Amino acid sequence: MDDATLDERISRLSLEGKVELLTGASMFTLHGDDAVGLAPMAFSDGPTGVRGLDFTGGPLTCLFPNATLLASSWRTETAEEVGRLLAEEAERQHIHVVLGPTVNLHRSPLGGRLFEAYSEDPLLTGRFAAAYVSGLQAQGIGACVKHLVANEAETDRHGVDSVVDERTLRELYLLPFEIAVEDADPWSLMAAYNNVNGIPATEQGPINNGILKGEWGWTGLLMSDWFATQSAGPAANGGLDLVMPGPFGPWGPALVAAVEAGEVEESVVDDHVRRLLRLADRVGALDEPRTWRTDLPEPGGDVRREQLTRLAAEGMTVLANDGALPLTRDASVALVGRPALETACMGGGSAAVRAPHQVSIAAGLTAATDGVSVVDGVAVRGRPRAALPGVLTDPVTGGPGMRVRMYGPSGALLSDAVSEESRTVGFMPDQELAEPVTRVALSAVVPAGAMRVGFLGVGTATVTIGATSYDVTLESESTDIGGDFLRPPGWQTDVVLDQPTELVADLTLGGWAGLGLVAEPTPPTDDEAIAAAVAAASAADVAVVVVGLTDEQETEAFDKSTLALPGRQDELVTAVAAAARRTVVVVNAATPVLMPWRDQVDAILWAGLPGQEGGHAVAAALLGDIEPAGRLVTSFPAADGASPAWEVVPTDGRLVYDEGVHVGYRGFAARRAPAPAYWLGWGLGYGEWEYGEVALAGSTLTVGLTNVSARASREVVQVYLQPAEDDQPIRLVGWTTVSLAAGESRAVDVACDPRAMRTWADGEWRPLTTGRLLVARGLGDLRGEVALPASEASPPPVG
Repeated sequence: MDDATLDERISRLSLEGKVELLTGASMFTLHGDDAVGLAPMAFSDGPTGVRGLDFTGGPLTCLFPNATLLASSWRTETAEEVGRLLAEEAERQHIHVVLGPTVNLHRSPLGGRLFEAYSEDPLLTGRFAAAYVSGLQAQGIGACVKHLVANEAETDRHGVDSVVDERTLRELYLLPFEIAVEDADPWSLMAAYNNVNGIPATEQGPINNGILKGEWGWTGLLMSDWFATQSAGPAANGGLDLVMPGPFGPWGPALVAAVEAGEVEESVVDDHVRRLLRLADRVGALDEPRTWRTDLPEPGGDVRREQLTRLAAEGMTVLANDGALPLTRDASVALVGRPALETACMGGGSAAVRAPHQVSIAAGLTAATDGVSVVDGVAVRGRPRAALPGVLTDPVTGGPGMRVRMYGPSGALLSDAVSEESRTVGFMPDQELAEPVTRVALSAVVPAGAMRVGFLGVGTATVTIGATSYDVTLESESTDIGGDFLRPPGWQTDVVLDQPTELVADLTLGGWAGLGLVAEPTPPTDDEAIAAAVAAASAADVAVVVVGLTDEQETEAFDKSTLALPGRQDELVTAVAAAARRTVVVVNAATPVLMPWRDQVDAILWAGLPGQEGGHAVAAALLGDIEPAGRLVTSFPAADGASPAWEVVPTDGRLVYDEGVHVGYRGFAARRAPAPAYWLGWGLGYGEWEYGEVALAGSTLTVGLTNVSARASREVVQVYLQPAEDDQPIRLVGWTTVSLAAGESRAVDVACDPRAMRTWADGEWRPLTTGRLLVARGLGDLRGEVALPASEASPPPVG
């Protein structure tokens, strides 16, 4: 629909009517207006699945592999396929806009939300994001690229001031947004919580108006992150188009007053409404109602199992392999580790979804091959967590789940429902109830046996299990508006139950937090677990030890303080490696971890957070049914603190990006930190490769490539620019993936992206024309080079 038609519709609205459309109607929906043919629109969180309109208790939906795992394929075709599949999941739930992808960079490996984002490199991130957006929007579902901008850490995220010089902002942190806008034209973007150089992201006129809508000519809608907007006039003038969530917020009457006072021109409001109507037109919410497809694969069916298994396994990365992988099906295997039994398939926060199932590595490997013995491992969690699906039963109906009763200050029962997830948010700010919720009673029947029981929440509770009661007070642990909601405090105790017994937590609320009941079998002690693992490993042909992180470390609203594996997992690996004939370690984590035992084991497979089919995908990768041909998208530091950018905790409210453009592999190559354990781009797969001559014609580099292994394999040919100028870091400028049969040779072309071969200086872009192009399998494995035509001297080699 053209602007003239949109403007005619806007003219039908009063100022108050326009402004009403610019704040959400609820947590995830927008207002409609019959006067302009506008239907309500629905948004959903979505980087790794389309959760829908409910934080908990919503419909079952697919849980995809996490962003770093998908990006580790280095195949933009993968991102486009994921976008298409997410669009199908959105259609099932009548969702118009999926809130993703996340394109913030992996600046510091301590960032808690890195699992949602693609990479430390802006070109890789931007091109993956553009493909994801294209896949979504080709199906008529809007994408929302987030979070604009310099939102690389979670600590004090609502008030931190990210201090970034203009060159760094342009060359690194804005570049993924620029690529997504230029290549895929996303229909919406999201402004971040943080300030940027002293100005809230929701009020950042120089970026939102000057760069995004001005220089780049973007015509989409810029919405706020949830509860991020701090003002009326400054945000409206600063380029923000939509305040989320609703129905309350800082606009409404305050924005009307700002227009009437002359602080905001009504034409500014009109532009915001125009962008909103344009979005509605694009997603089928203007005039004729959208027809939603119904012939879609079931979230837990065979079609999705094949797709999600393949997508996860193809991104897994072989970090080391002394011939132990792939496993042979006639070998006896001791599968060891708590993450083998309780595999982390997704991270925490708004990216979490209610999946139809989450296949553990133990379930996947035992289903794929015989001769597997499974042994529990050491503890990996330090906090209580809600009971897993299927553990609790409702004391009223006997069905699965936890009963949730909410009461008001008068004692009146406001709601009586069942949460099948054993956790709930209790109530939402936009929920209409007769009274405010002041007390919540959670109850469920716990199985007999040695059990660990408790509850999650904030406030004072009486916890009853059978005839025993406990009085417990849990205080808030976070100053973040969503901190206790996303990672609630908890209490637990160990009991022995002779029969199934009702567990009740009657909680007087002390704040807005996630709520849940804790119930799980009492685990072995760490010493018992290590002893059992050593015994099993000694008796098997190969030990597969699964270690990793959980949603305690990889979550929204909280950063990490170390890259060390939690608990005694390192000790477990060392003990098993000393006892086993061969040892394979599977790392169930989305982001870098320290591996002090890496020289003691025979192979390491990095498995990411592999989604609902995670166990099937890990089994396929270990057995070689699907080649784990991934390459790292982030460099792995060798020690805590040994990274070009490390700090995530603000000082006096400011987080200074003082490493500038030397982030990740760029900083490692410039010797701004000790050499990493593994470089961006590293990964072995199951093939072996011989590189031939390198030639450059225009902006296309050609290299001869031969698969010298005995099996078909996939390679990622990477090209880096090492500029001649001393102040210019090395940077990835292109890559291509290629699959070759055993013994096959091919001349492979790699297009070098000019957006990565430039620098920002004196207020404009300047191309980089001198230096060398390096062909590599990660900067730790250089395979060839060629000088740029304008080069007159060779720069020093990468260290």
